[in-house]
Amino acid sequence: MVNKKQTGSAAAKAASKVLRDKRSGKASKAAAGSALSQTPKSTRKKR
Repeated sequence: MVNKKQTGSAAAKAASKVLRDKRSGKASKAAAGSALSQTPKSTRKKR
């Protein structure tokens, strides 16, 4: 069974802030990275 749930844009923005914050802990960054990996492809920025 495939999980079709995706992270919303507000949650993705919050996760991005956590990843950019130097004071965030390891567990917080892991959770934020997981949330960002579940965002829809169209909202991801290519570099």
